[in-house]
Parts: sequence; structure tokens; C-alpha cells
Amino acid sequence: MSTFKAPKGTYDLTPPDSAKYLAVREALSAPLKNSGYGYIETPGFEDVALFSRGVGESTDIVSKEMYTLTTKGGSELALRPEGTASVLRAALEANLHKLGNLPVKLWYSGSYYRYERPQKGRYRHFSQVGAEAIGAEDPALDAELIILADQAYRTLGLQNFRILLNSLGDKECRPVYRDALQEFLRELDLDDDTRRRIDLNPLRVLDDKRPEVQKQLVGAPVLRDYLCDACKAYHEEVRDLLTAAGVVYEDDEKLVRGLDYYTRTTFEFVHDGLGSQSAVGGGGRYDGLSEMIGGPALPSVGWALGVDRTVLALEAEGIELELPSATSVFAVPLGEEARRVLFAKVTELRRVGVAADFAFGGRGLKGAMKSANRSGARFTVVAGERDLAEGVVQLKDMESGEQQAVALDALVAEVQQKLA
Repeated sequence: MSTFKAPKGTYDLTPPDSAKYLAVREALSAPLKNSGYGYIETPGFEDVALFSRGVGESTDIVSKEMYTLTTKGGSELALRPEGTASVLRAALEANLHKLGNLPVKLWYSGSYYRYERPQKGRYRHFSQVGAEAIGAEDPALDAELIILADQAYRTLGLQNFRILLNSLGDKECRPVYRDALQEFLRELDLDDDTRRRIDLNPLRVLDDKRPEVQKQLVGAPVLRDYLCDACKAYHEEVRDLLTAAGVVYEDDEKLVRGLDYYTRTTFEFVHDGLGSQSAVGGGGRYDGLSEMIGGPALPSVGWALGVDRTVLALEAEGIELELPSATSVFAVPLGEEARRVLFAKVTELRRVGVAADFAFGGRGLKGAMKSANRSGARFTVVAGERDLAEGVVQLKDMESGEQQAVALDALVAEVQQKLA
């Protein structure tokens, strides 16, 4: 065993479990690839100011959870705590918005970092698949993203998740609501940390999960009552489009999400089998973020879905993903001549697209067959000196146990036919 362990609050993905995570990533991104979203990858760290300006100084993410570092050259960097600000920065830097095809539709997959108290479903290093549609203000775009996430979860077989939906208004109507909410909150008996939030970002107080705070929030002004006509009409259209697509959602007037940049549509995917860390994904519209980070006005919408949380949701529902076997053919050579011949055949099989592996390390038949079993291979190819003298190999079907001699020259074609 190594002297070192994975840092606190992180995890390693190792076979065979890692195959499940890869399958989840694939399922979450598949509907996006099918809907005009192009892949984008950004660095694991960015300028600190990108997040403090974009995500918001008052958020827990920026004030408590960011991993920051100073480079030898004196630059202040942060490991990325979320994906949207980085993707928008990259799109602006590459002038993707000037190519005349708006919205710019992008998807990404990667690791994110937050210094949080580790618990099941909440890690300091976690994995997300995300999507952003940049440069268009259109309720159909908000609906599209929610529908695609719903589709992704359903293709995995998930059923016990709920979609929570709200509107946070815009720069016209939210300030009026903000004033009313601040007035209400200042009358409550809150701790100093929470009182500071009242001035910085009062909507975040609504997101406080502590029962003693929630009890006092009964009767708080509701954003829905303050929405301007334009925001009401926009939200109504998002709701109508979701209903027409057969996507079930719940209106949640307390849903604010933990980032300052959201406007209008905001949504969360929650799974009731995950305890306190019930959110498996979420997102919303962020029409002012581009200006906040020095770009032009680019109304945008996006989401991020947690890979780790989705895996936990699958486990909570007892769903076993049908994963293709990593190996279709396992070759077991007996003797030096057979090692050379079968190694060449394994290479040949791989070149025609058949997943094949080999008994390395020169073990005996018993040990090599154990490896073949563990590999999950459908067929085992065994050959010794006598077989090779006759120009054949033994092909064993690991499911039925049947074994037949196959001409060495015909092996690749025979395997391809049986696997087809």
C-alpha cells in the first residue's frame, strides 16, 4: 500500500466502477451532441477575479469554498468551482459570438473544486457535464435545455427525480423585490453572517436550509408577486413549452440557486433518494454575466449536471446500467511459440475493432483462465504446440462452455461473425 492517500473530500475512479461513471457522462452529453452543441474544454484554473466578479462575492462559493493560489509570477488564480464563467470567458476570448450564428451552443465535461465539508454526495473534487447556450433570449432555449436534461436522466432509467422551476425576474423587477425582501429580513432574529447577506444578496437568505431560519421566512415576500409583465410572459412560455413536451415540473418560488448571475428562468433537478444533498443538477438564465466579466450584452442560459450525484441517484433507485464488456476475446497461449502467434492474432483482432486482451506474464493455464473469466470476455482463444502444428486454435464460448477447433487463418473472421 502507498504511503499516500487521495486528499480529504476527493475520490479515485478505478475499474470496474469507473465504467459506470463513463457511461453516465456519455448519457448526460448524448442529447446535447444531438442538438447542435459543440464540445468546449477550459483550463482547470482561472483568474480569481473571473469568479468573484461573475459568480459573486456574496456567494459561499467565492467567499468560503474557492481554492486559490498565487503563482511565482504573482498572479492570483483559482481552481474552477463551476463551469459557466470559464466557458463564457473562453467563448468571448475566441470571439465565437461574432461568427454570426447565435446562440453559440457549447457542452463540456470536467472536474470542479470547492472547499466544502465532505459528506456523501458532496466532495471537494467533483465531476460535471454542462451545457451553455450563449447569445439569445428565447424561452424555447430555456425549455430546450431542461428537456435535454430530462431526456438524459430518463435514458439512464432514472424516475424519482423532480424538476423545480422558478423565475428570478430581471434588472427591471428584481430590485423592487430585493428592497421588499430586505425590509422583511431586517426585522428577523438572524445571526451576523446571515445579516451580512441581507445587504449583499438577500435572495441567498431564502436558500438557507436551517430549520430555525426557514421557520422565520414564513410570510416572506414572494418574487412571483413582483415580476414585471415581460418576465411573467417569458416564464409562462417556458412553462407552456415544457408542458407541451410532456416534461413534468414543480413551481418552487423559493428556488434561487447559489450563484449571483442568474436572471429569469432558474431550475433544479432533485432526487429524493439522496438525503440532504438532493440536487443532482441545475441551472438557469444568466443574461447579465457577459457584461459582468467585460463582454458585450449576451443573454444566455445553461445547466450543469453532477456525474457523482447521478451515479448515487442510480444506486438509490437500484438501477444497474447495462455496460458493454470491456473485452470480447481473451487469448491464452501455452508455450513460447503460441505466445508469439496469439499476440499477433490479438493485434489483428484489435485492428478490425474487436476488443481483445492477452494473458500476460507467462502464467499457467489455470491462472490464465481465471484472468479470462475476470475479464468478462465472451470468447477465449487457447493454443498450445499441438494446436499450432495442426494450424488451429481452440475457441471457447464462455457463456455456453462450448469449445471448437478453428483454423488459425479463419479465427478473426469466425470471431467477427459470432460477435455480430
